[in-house]
Amino acid sequence: MAIDKNYCASSFLAFRYIYDDDKDFAPNLKHRSYHQHGDEKKTFVKSAEDIDNALRSVFDSLKGKKLGILLSGGMDSAILASYMPGCDAYTFRFMNGEFQKDELRRAETFAKTYGLKLHYIDVSWEMVERNVDIVMKCKGAPVHSIEPQIYEGAMIAKKDGIEIMIIGDGADYVFYGMDGLLSRDWLFEDFYKRMVYIEPSEVLNKSVDIHYVFEKYRKGEYIDFLGIYDSIVTDESYASYDNAFYSAKMSFVDPYELLKMSNPVDLKRIRSGESKYLIRELFKMKYPNLPVPEKNPMPRPVDSYFKDWKGPIRPEFRKDLKMDKYTGNQKWLMWVLERFLNTYSN
Repeated sequence: MAIDKNYCASSFLAFRYIYDDDKDFAPNLKHRSYHQHGDEKKTFVKSAEDIDNALRSVFDSLKGKKLGILLSGGMDSAILASYMPGCDAYTFRFMNGEFQKDELRRAETFAKTYGLKLHYIDVSWEMVERNVDIVMKCKGAPVHSIEPQIYEGAMIAKKDGIEIMIIGDGADYVFYGMDGLLSRDWLFEDFYKRMVYIEPSEVLNKSVDIHYVFEKYRKGEYIDFLGIYDSIVTDESYASYDNAFYSAKMSFVDPYELLKMSNPVDLKRIRSGESKYLIRELFKMKYPNLPVPEKNPMPRPVDSYFKDWKGPIRPEFRKDLKMDKYTGNQKWLMWVLERFLNTYSN
């Protein structure tokens, strides 16, 4: 274990997690890492019918447990809901339902179609502040902006007697839903700029260059973007859910994480507008009378939260930051990093 605050801060701003398992912010504060299941634990699939059969097998193995599901307005969780008739579903609601109304209505439709009992989890900034320190302490690091609300959902579900929560995060990574990252064959430096959430040197007084993480994926002037997608991108997302549920001491299963495509991804189909084409086909099987919903990230009104935020003031951060150039998601990264450092760094 090596203590390297500058590295950890740089890695978090760039990737939303600490890439190096052996480096930490502070003594006696080991950060939690998450790594994917090996292929030996996965079922290989090549069609919507294969996925359907594999998912049925996963749910058959969970019989006898009281299940809940994090149900959004997207097709990934909607498909999983079809295997859970009569179970409890939990949907995040923001600003009394005024934020992303269409997403909320679709979740309600999915629940009604398969007879799920729908519970709303109302998310506010006060709830985020109440939970963020809990999930940061558990992680030993700053956290993704979805973690406080997932923790809240897990705690509510526990009170309802839910034993295992079902999530559908993995479909984006197993079946290639991040169409922006797959949109073209990337030049090395162009992909670096597209991939990194905040360039550490823009924000920190003492930053560490994290180009080295990408170098093993270099292919001349280009980059193995699929290799990064299957590793760095996927690890970061899985880690956020894992930590939130771990913090709540609640079991969860992502059935998609237990699957793998047996055929190479068809980038031509994705680049023509069919991201997650196998999942799209399965959605049509489960909801033949509904249009396929387009991908939206888990809702969180960070632009609203940080509209008037003036920026970080700790000495680790540069004083010349122009905060109006940063998105709400980028401001969250700076805000939560500063909050973490206030608690755990001298």
